[in-house]
Amino acid sequence: MSFPNVRMRRLRRTKALRTMLKQVQIQPSNLIYPIFADETISEPVPIATMPGYFRYPLDKVVEEGKAALEQGVKSVLLFGIPAEKDEMGSGAYAKNGVVQKAAWEIKSRFKDELVIIGDVCLCEYTNHGHCGIIDKKYCEVLNDDTLELLGKTAVSQVEAGVDIVAPSAMMDGQVFAIREFLDESGFEQVPILAYSAKYASAFYGPFRDAAESAPKFGNRQSYQMSQGSSVHEALREMELDISEGADMLMVKPALAYLDIISLAKASFDVPIVAYNVSGEYSMVKAAALNGWVDEADIVRETLTGIKRAGADLIITYHTKNVKDWLK
Repeated sequence: MSFPNVRMRRLRRTKALRTMLKQVQIQPSNLIYPIFADETISEPVPIATMPGYFRYPLDKVVEEGKAALEQGVKSVLLFGIPAEKDEMGSGAYAKNGVVQKAAWEIKSRFKDELVIIGDVCLCEYTNHGHCGIIDKKYCEVLNDDTLELLGKTAVSQVEAGVDIVAPSAMMDGQVFAIREFLDESGFEQVPILAYSAKYASAFYGPFRDAAESAPKFGNRQSYQMSQGSSVHEALREMELDISEGADMLMVKPALAYLDIISLAKASFDVPIVAYNVSGEYSMVKAAALNGWVDEADIVRETLTGIKRAGADLIITYHTKNVKDWLK
């Protein structure tokens, strides 16, 4: 049948009808709040390229955890800015590393009220800004040598109170190595959230300013996925991570890769996580500050689109004001 028997507007006529029939809804508990913990500062420092966002000293991280809970957000993702960096990224797996100390503080205060996710990578901790150990002769990241350090990082984070580890280095075999390290340390119940389809993206710029993790030479295109790669490569990355022990899969960034999110949801029976990254956040904030868009409307529409594509959970910098833009 068609018009006039079928009138699609009948079910859109009133707000009550539209609300009743809404099938894609954003819940604060489905959002993850990224926190930058910085052991070099004593007061919050605004991130110039991410308006409204800050790096926090360790004694303020607990307050951010409380703020997340007050917004109805149940999970935080910790990134660390260490006082010192070196070639091996030793601050990433140090017992008293910045993420480890932040996790301990949050867990001591909130126990199991708040899920703590630890980003497992070396780029914030190396003096060259790459995600692994460098072969100086060829200026190349050494994949297999890096795996042990990622495993040590994961274990040290869990010992400090992290509930989920999220390897983001894009080293081949990183999920397998981390699963082995965790299991051998008695942490076989700790889930792994794999950054499976992580693209070499221009949308990461503001994050690299925030985390002080930009590469000092070259780029990360030899280990992060190409923007023009096929969907089959993304599927293969995700299949490999599941076979190696991943419990959840991530697609990063979100908006330019909604097709990959949808494909992941249709192909795998595990939770799918989308990362609404820093550049996506900064574009919205910049336009809103100029009065060009309504920020709350844009955020609602953006996150609804990511959710509709198939994301079960969304990492986003918009979580701090979730109650405001959900109204």
